[in-house]
Amino acid sequence: MRKNVIFIVAACIVLMHTASAQNATIIQYINTYKFIAIKEMQRTGVPAAIKLAQGILETQAGMSDLVQRSNNHFGIKCKTAWSGEKVYHDDDERGECFRAYSSAEDSYKDHSDFLRNSSRYAFLFNLDPEDYAGWAKGLKKAGYATNPRYTQQVIKYIEDYNLNLYTLIALGKKSIQDEDAIYAMNTPVITPRVIAVNSASNKNYTKPAVYHTVKDVKPLKAVYPQGEFRINETKVILAPSGSSLLAIADQYNVKYKHLLDFNEFEEGDDVLDYDQLIFLQRKRKQGAADFHIVQPGEDLYDISQSEGIRLDNLLDYNQLNADDVPQEGQKIYLQKTAAKQAFENGEKVLLQSAFNAADAQLTTMVNTTKHIVTNKETLYSIAKKYAVAIDQLKTWNSLQTNDLKVGQELLIYKN
Repeated sequence: MRKNVIFIVAACIVLMHTASAQNATIIQYINTYKFIAIKEMQRTGVPAAIKLAQGILETQAGMSDLVQRSNNHFGIKCKTAWSGEKVYHDDDERGECFRAYSSAEDSYKDHSDFLRNSSRYAFLFNLDPEDYAGWAKGLKKAGYATNPRYTQQVIKYIEDYNLNLYTLIALGKKSIQDEDAIYAMNTPVITPRVIAVNSASNKNYTKPAVYHTVKDVKPLKAVYPQGEFRINETKVILAPSGSSLLAIADQYNVKYKHLLDFNEFEEGDDVLDYDQLIFLQRKRKQGAADFHIVQPGEDLYDISQSEGIRLDNLLDYNQLNADDVPQEGQKIYLQKTAAKQAFENGEKVLLQSAFNAADAQLTTMVNTTKHIVTNKETLYSIAKKYAVAIDQLKTWNSLQTNDLKVGQELLIYKN
């Protein structure tokens, strides 16, 4: 008898532990994607509660094999109209074709458009968006899923986790502050560490306002403190990978459009791929120091963030274009007076735009000779042959090293 009691108690503990783990996973899913669901509801009218409940159900709260291979949060199959990436997964039949996405937010957007643009689901948008039961029944009626308990499961997730709150937030009837404490875990704890910071590439800039997307960002190592701090007397945080700019704006009581402007982001996908510095105030027109020495891998946007200076001002001070690439060890001036003094003193400032202009001028002023590299030739021997400097050869041909390959074509400019 005693053994039986011990067994029953142990079994209960295991079940409670399993339920607790499942709850934690679902809460983590909600906190990760709730702001995307809110934004999508505001864009298309699909209730945020429905999106979150379907996402939890379709992905096993983000743990399913399909979502981990494809970022497909809603189990949408390819169908004939789909021309994007695909994965194959066993569902109602073996090896069925499912849509694949580059990010979770792309999946959330496609789900909204899938419902909004299909005549099968048009009647749903005549329902009150707060009528989650009506939406859940309607999805099943329209044939969204074959699971006979789909409606009940969607409704249960909404009611168990108070997901209709996010529908009300999207409608402006509630605030995120109305969440229960258990759901207010959307802000990850940040501890000082070596992390990835902004580095943009292939950006389409325009002056005077300079913008890029969060997807242009790639990692660069640096160390920053925990929580809110200041760079150049301007409030800033280190936002972890996976954070939503919409969530950050809400948490720090900053208007979303202002947060985009402060950090020179375009409107669009706002989920960060890497840890990034995010300014909560407009950056200053001048830096705290006179200049910045370019570190390996840095570009102009990196420098503007790390120094807390507006990118268009940084470009103006250094007479640079937004797509210019600074070189390691280069001085980038952060104050107008320092830049002016440097130019007046004739101090050499490496300007990629100046090289580009010089190259264009050279092309029109000189004759061009093509040289095909042969076996055992070096930059030194080729430069000597044409009576030019090695650095000129490298500049004309955009060479980063002295290495050459047999058959490589080099351009030689001669008067």
